[in-house]
Amino acid sequence: MAKKVAKVGVKKKKGYLYFVDKRGNVARVPMARGKNVKKGKAEVVEKTGIRKEDGYLYFVDKDGDVAQAKMARGRKRKRR
Repeated sequence: MAKKVAKVGVKKKKGYLYFVDKRGNVARVPMARGKNVKKGKAEVVEKTGIRKEDGYLYFVDKDGDVAQAKMARGRKRKRR
């Protein structure tokens, strides 16, 4: 289903959300927990420079590598 695009091997720390930013780099921000939440700035963890294709979702998988999966779009609703 998902295909690895880049082997990065990022070590994930607890309490952070890891994602692929607009420039194709792996970044992280502190997770929002509770009512008293301070917004954190995105911190680039690893520069990969991946070129993103339309119609695909990019994420950091459990191994710390960047993966891509086709987005599910345009499904028809089921009739009741």
